[in-house]
Amino acid sequence: MLRKLLAALTAAAALIAVLPGNAGASVPRESVVGGTRAAQGEFPFMVRLSMGCGGSLYSSRLVLTAAHCVSRTGTNTSITATLGAVDLQSSSRITVKSNYVYRAPGYNGNGKDWALIRLATPVTGLATLPIATGTAYNTGSFTVAGWGAATEGGAQQRYLLKATVPFVPDATCDNSYPDLVASDEICAGYTAGGVDTCQGDSGGPMFRRDAQNAWIQVGIVSRGNGCARPNYPGVYSEVSTFASAIAAAAASLGG
Repeated sequence: MLRKLLAALTAAAALIAVLPGNAGASVPRESVVGGTRAAQGEFPFMVRLSMGCGGSLYSSRLVLTAAHCVSRTGTNTSITATLGAVDLQSSSRITVKSNYVYRAPGYNGNGKDWALIRLATPVTGLATLPIATGTAYNTGSFTVAGWGAATEGGAQQRYLLKATVPFVPDATCDNSYPDLVASDEICAGYTAGGVDTCQGDSGGPMFRRDAQNAWIQVGIVSRGNGCARPNYPGVYSEVSTFASAIAAAAASLGG
């Protein structure tokens, strides 16, 4: 199940809880299911999208997110990206409107779950998140972060939360998800459950340190059976598979 879909019935209430002007409506809670609060500036590339998804700053004008978070390729001025703050109500947050969306060609809900959102104006002063171009980093432990639900079916959050999840081999993940597209997807999570991305985290990055100790993105939050259930890890779009296609799309969008 796509990470966004189970949030549909609670989306309106969740967005009201985190929008500016509703400071008393949201109480800080653990999120990303089993996560902890991220520090201001810890992940400057994190993006919150107004349709209830996450994303990462690919360049000063482009946000990398999930294909299932957007409807189609074309002009789109309806999305607001919030950046530069872990608190969505912070007075220092940056908000920028979209002007175009590029959805992965051929996306049909079965793999290829990536998209780029072009911002109307460039964002300055924030670090971008490079993407993996090979499989060297598709193993080990990963960091996930987002403003998604703290519990399965719960409300989305005001504060950015983070968690660490371990790589799950394709052969193991396939036991939980027989429809796994091994060439397109990568899995991460604990056999016992308890820590996972959840509804509202869709499109956000899964990342780790590279050989130079810098952050590099290896996955995009895509889908899962519920949130943090035992024997059901999170399924992420495998960024390295699409690195060249993402780069080509980014170039066509001007950056």
